[in-house]
Amino acid sequence: MTTAFATLGLCPALVQTVTDLGYTQPTPIQAGVIPILLSGRDVLGQAQTGTGKTAAFALPMLQQLDRQSPGVQGLVLAPTRELAIQVADAVYRYGHQLGVRVLPIYGGQSYERQQRRLAQGAPIVVGTPGRMRDLLRQGMLDLSAVRSLVLDEADALLQMGFLEDVEALIQATPSTRQTTLVSATLSASIRQLALRYMRDPLTVALDEAVRTVAQTVQRYYLLHATSKVAALTRLLEAEDMARALIFVRTRVGAAALGEDLVTRGYLADALHGDLSQAARESVLRRFRTGLATTLVATDVGARGLDIPEVSHVINFDLPDVAADYVHRVGRTGRAGRSGVALTLVTPQDVPRLRSIESYTRQPIAHTRLPSEAAIQASREARFRQRLDAVLMEADLSLECQALLELSAATRTDVMRLAAAVMHLARGTERQRPIEAVRELPLFADRSTTRRPAYVGKPQGGAVTSSQASKRPKTPWKPSARPGHRTRRGRSCEAAAGQR
Repeated sequence: MTTAFATLGLCPALVQTVTDLGYTQPTPIQAGVIPILLSGRDVLGQAQTGTGKTAAFALPMLQQLDRQSPGVQGLVLAPTRELAIQVADAVYRYGHQLGVRVLPIYGGQSYERQQRRLAQGAPIVVGTPGRMRDLLRQGMLDLSAVRSLVLDEADALLQMGFLEDVEALIQATPSTRQTTLVSATLSASIRQLALRYMRDPLTVALDEAVRTVAQTVQRYYLLHATSKVAALTRLLEAEDMARALIFVRTRVGAAALGEDLVTRGYLADALHGDLSQAARESVLRRFRTGLATTLVATDVGARGLDIPEVSHVINFDLPDVAADYVHRVGRTGRAGRSGVALTLVTPQDVPRLRSIESYTRQPIAHTRLPSEAAIQASREARFRQRLDAVLMEADLSLECQALLELSAATRTDVMRLAAAVMHLARGTERQRPIEAVRELPLFADRSTTRRPAYVGKPQGGAVTSSQASKRPKTPWKPSARPGHRTRRGRSCEAAAGQR
């Protein structure tokens, strides 16, 4: 265990740190990137989300710090506040034994507090481009001593419109710096950025054959858009979920769905861009501690979210960009754990689903939703499991005495009283009626279909090709409207005159 990380060239203190944190073997991205960074070269790194990219750039950055020199030596740019906080926390844990201070900088905090902490000295700064550029303009952030620069989740930095801020920050650092760019995807725009600001970088790209984590099971359900909430609630009841992260397309959609789930009795919350920083941190704290087991989020809201307990990712809405699907799915199956990614697909979504399969180079299995009987069986099993745990572990003497007293006072049979108690205990289930779902069968041709040809009765009065072939063919007649043009460009009057 220790030897594996020691062979990468890390110092004994960092090897001991990762060992204490429970790291057994370097991940492929760590084994590929760490030795290159320690040799002083720039690195362009690509790997799936959840494969240890943070440690890959943070450990060399920590080892190469000059603890006798003042100023900011390590700079990490992250696309969101949540990711900046998480990366800063990870770097702090890696460098704790070395006594390294790490400062997260992001919007929502007071400038005075950040200025004061910068003045106290922080060799490593992790933050969002917008706030760091503001501090740079105001003269509060000095990047002239930066030795190591990292662009984390570079594709998101560009997609979210941070290119101008990123370039301004890069240009404020010395040209002699070491630059690392890490991302789950390497688009043409990212390679252009690397060409402008990196010095002969070495590319470390892992397993281009598959872009999603192998331990994550991926399934999709084909249904009408009006049935999506009903389908979601079935999945929440039938699947064994420790934490579920549900992705929607818009902030309004996230708030509405979160409210709907709470109304139905689920421990749900919503995370999106309209929330204040304090509210966002409160939502994430409840999700991490299990006070909320279901989190509805937009892509921006959940970017960089690193909660190992997320067992399921559910795409309530498909993303517009295939690469965003990779980022979403990467929120589960992290650090070697298994995960499940479920996607609700409407007929209009099918072309995007095929695009995602082509991009990830993986088929996504079509699956039928759990039936009403399966949901009821799941409810019974969960209740029985909870009941067995109480019978085995709890001291029920007071409850038994209370039950006997209630039976005597109300002249009610003990069995009937116990049934009433069970009825109260299962009250939340009545908040979640098992609604009907308009599920659709798998369409015939996966490879060429853009508008799915469904098996069975056509939806909305549509006519199948076999029905159309049986219709009697009637000759086409031009419209009788004066001045109307026929298919060949002649007027209706001219066409009628030639008949």
